[in-house]
Amino acid sequence: MKLESERIYLRSLCSLDAPIMYENSLDEEIRYMTGTKLNFSLEQIKAHIENINNDSSRYDFAICLKDTDEMIGELSISEIDKENKKAGFRISMASILLTGKGYGTEAINLVLSFVFEQLQLNRLQLEVFSHNLRGIRAYEKVGFKKEGILRQSLYYNDAYSDEIIMAVLKSDYDNRSL
Repeated sequence: MKLESERIYLRSLCSLDAPIMYENSLDEEIRYMTGTKLNFSLEQIKAHIENINNDSSRYDFAICLKDTDEMIGELSISEIDKENKKAGFRISMASILLTGKGYGTEAINLVLSFVFEQLQLNRLQLEVFSHNLRGIRAYEKVGFKKEGILRQSLYYNDAYSDEIIMAVLKSDYDNRSL
């Protein structure tokens, strides 16, 4: 499956992405923004990709540049609940140097179109840590709204951060100004 926009495309993750994902998992600032504490081996990442590709309750995509085919991030639509028409969402850019360029916004807009128009879901939810201000702004920019806060839910770098629950509904998506 491939979803395309002006500068990027999303394609299904595959085992060939494991070395790139392994390298990306070492970026300390991305680890902090996503609250990642564990270290993963290349073999663990390969096994993870194999597991998620066999899981029908999720879609996992590589975010790639159209010009170079370079993988610049990855995202997941997970825990798809067809009965209640909702799913979870997460996105991670490969490097902090790739943030602030609009690639994440482009990727999220592709996901919103896919989730609400093709999958016919009503709700897409994510959790973001309060120290990830750039991420929060990006989510709000595409229509996510803050719905709740799990206070001091993450202890990282000797400090607590809140976990913010955000979601976008189909009605939000339909009524957004383009």
